[in-house]
Amino acid sequence: MKTQTIIATVLCLAHSQSVLAATDQLVLEDATVGFKTPKHVAVVGAGSAGSSTAYFLRKYSQERGISLNITVYERDGHIGGRSTTVGVYGDEQNPVELGASIFVEVNHNLVDAAKEFNLSTSGIRELRSKGPVLGVWNGRDFVYIQSAGGSWWDTAKLFWKYGLAPLKTVNLMKATVGKFLKMYEEPYFPWKSLSQVAYDLGLTAATASTGEQFLEQNGIGKLFAQDIVQASTRVNYAQNLPLLHGLEAMVCMATDGAQAIDGGNWQIFSNMLSAAQATVHLNRTVSRLAKLNNNKYSISTKKQGSKTEALDQQIFDEVVLAGPLQYSDIDFDPKPRHLPDSIPYVQLHVTVFTSKHALSPRAFNLSSEKLVPQVVLTTLPPGEHHGSSPEGVGLPGFFSISLLRPSMDTREGRGELEYLYKVFSPAPLNDTFLANILGLAEKATIDKEDISWQYRKVWNSYPYEYPRVTFEELQLDEGLWYTAGIESFISTMETSSLMGKNIARLMVDGWES
Repeated sequence: MKTQTIIATVLCLAHSQSVLAATDQLVLEDATVGFKTPKHVAVVGAGSAGSSTAYFLRKYSQERGISLNITVYERDGHIGGRSTTVGVYGDEQNPVELGASIFVEVNHNLVDAAKEFNLSTSGIRELRSKGPVLGVWNGRDFVYIQSAGGSWWDTAKLFWKYGLAPLKTVNLMKATVGKFLKMYEEPYFPWKSLSQVAYDLGLTAATASTGEQFLEQNGIGKLFAQDIVQASTRVNYAQNLPLLHGLEAMVCMATDGAQAIDGGNWQIFSNMLSAAQATVHLNRTVSRLAKLNNNKYSISTKKQGSKTEALDQQIFDEVVLAGPLQYSDIDFDPKPRHLPDSIPYVQLHVTVFTSKHALSPRAFNLSSEKLVPQVVLTTLPPGEHHGSSPEGVGLPGFFSISLLRPSMDTREGRGELEYLYKVFSPAPLNDTFLANILGLAEKATIDKEDISWQYRKVWNSYPYEYPRVTFEELQLDEGLWYTAGIESFISTMETSSLMGKNIARLMVDGWES
C-alpha cells in the first residue's frame, strides 16, 4: 500500500458528484409460509440503522418463511438521517453532501448495498494535476502538504519528518480494524451484547484508552500523532486525540477505497427501505410508546411540528428505536426495564457556499504566489493543549475547509463558474472569517457578489467518544430494541448499518426459538 494513503485524510471529505444515479430497485419477495399471522414491527428512524434494520428483517424473515409487516416512522422529511444532500443554488440536480460523505472498502454493508442496487459510485477527485491537494494547518503554518498524485518527494518528506510512525500506524490500524471485522462473522455474529463482543475481540484495549494514549502505547511518535492522526480525528469527529478513544482514532485512518454514491449516499437507505417493502411515514414523530399486557406495543404518532394530540395509533409485536433516544422526546408507558444514558453529542456547524474567489494564501501565512491546498485539515500548534476538553478547536478556529469542485451558477442572468466550498466548524462562520479566507479582509460585510449562495446546517453529529469499556444494551425491554448504543463504540454509517443487521438477525432468531 502506498505510504500516501496513510495521510490521505482528504478521503474523509469526499463528496458525491452532481449527476443523480439511475437505480434499479431490488425488492425482496415476501415469503408468507410458516407463520400464518404476520409479525408487525415498527422501526423509529429512517437513517442508516433504521433502514438497515428493515432491510435485513425482510431478508432474514424471507429466508425463514416468516410473514412480516414493517412500518418505519421518520420525524424528518427525508430518508437517510445524517446522510443528507442539498441542491447547490437550490438545484436538486447539483447536490452536495451535508453529513456522512464517504464510505470505504471495509464497509461491507454499504459496499454490498451499492452493488446490489446498481448505484453509481465515485472515488476522490483531485481538481489539480499539479500543486497541493491536501494540507494540515495548525493555525500558524502548514505542518504537512501533499501534492497532486502523491509524489516520491512527499513520501521522502514524510519519512524524514516522522520516521517509521506512518508504517506503524498503518499496521496498527489494520490489526485493530481486522478485529472489528470479525463482528460480521460467526461465531461472533449475531452478538447479544456489544460490551461482551468488544471484550471477546480484544477491542476494549483500544476503547479504554484515549487516542493519544493508544498510539503512544503502540510506539507511535507524538509528532505524527498530533500532525496527521489528530487532523483526521478532527475532520471526522471534531475531537482531539486526548479526548476520543483509540478505536475511533484507528477508524479515522482506514481510508482505503473511499467512495460516495453519485447524487447522495441517502440512496442506499432509500433502496433498502424499498427492498424491505416497508411502509414509510415521513414527517411523523413517535410521541408515545406504551407496552401492553400482552407484551405488544402501542405507538402513537403525530405530524412533525404539530402541537395537537396524536393523529395515529397502531399496535406492533416489536419496536426498534433506531436513533439516539435522548433526542426522541418519546413518552414511555411504562418506562422500559433499561433506559440508555444521555451522552453528550458534538454540535457541528456545516457551511457550504459558492464564490468566485479562491482561498487566500495570506489567510494561511503563505506567500502570494503559493496555492492553498484543495483541502485544508487542521491540528493544534505546538504548546496548545486542550486535554479532554470538548472546546478543542484551538487556534485554527475550524476543523476543515474543502474546495469540492467548480460549480456553474445556472440561475437566470448569472451563468458564472464558481468554486464550491464546504467548512466544518464548532460555531457559525461570521463575515470576518469568510472575508479573511477569501482574501477580502478589507470588507466589513460579505455580499452576494462575493458569496453568491450558501447553506448552513447544524448537526448533533456524533457522540464525544470518551474512553469506555462498556456499551449500551441492545434490548431495552422485551420486544424493544435500541441501535444507537454502537455510536459510543464507533460512529459511522457502516456501524449503524451493522447494528441494524445484528438486531434484525436476533429478532428473527427469537421468532423461531
